[in-house]
Amino acid sequence: MIILMHDRLNPLASSRRLAQYFLNAPAAQTKHSRDNHCMHRASELFMTRNMLVQIIAAVFALALYFLPAILADRRQRHDALTLALFNACLGWTVLGWLLALYWSLQPNPPKNLAGEVVQTRKIMRMRAFSSALMLRVHNRASVRDDAEN
Repeated sequence: MIILMHDRLNPLASSRRLAQYFLNAPAAQTKHSRDNHCMHRASELFMTRNMLVQIIAAVFALALYFLPAILADRRQRHDALTLALFNACLGWTVLGWLLALYWSLQPNPPKNLAGEVVQTRKIMRMRAFSSALMLRVHNRASVRDDAEN
């Protein structure tokens, strides 16, 4: 448009300039588009690397967050699911995460604690009964021996 106004008096010169402009324009645009393509490619590569770093960081953060549950599973704890739920619900607090870590490092609890307590009490009562019975038998035997003598 500016070329046409400037060379209003010489239409041949303006048409030559327009032709030259349009003939050279694709080359300029091609170079410009190549630069844009390179820049676009570089930014895509940077964004891909950045996304990859973010994914790795997210996986690492999740692994660290669920470390107590992972340890409980590796140590084959019977209450690993309970510990994992505790960690998921309260692990966001530092105290909850530390308690879950402490819990995961404790030895495995007995499978049936109440049953073991009842069994132990039964055994203790049986031992006490048998000891008392043996003592009574010895006392009767000694009384019988004294009566015979």
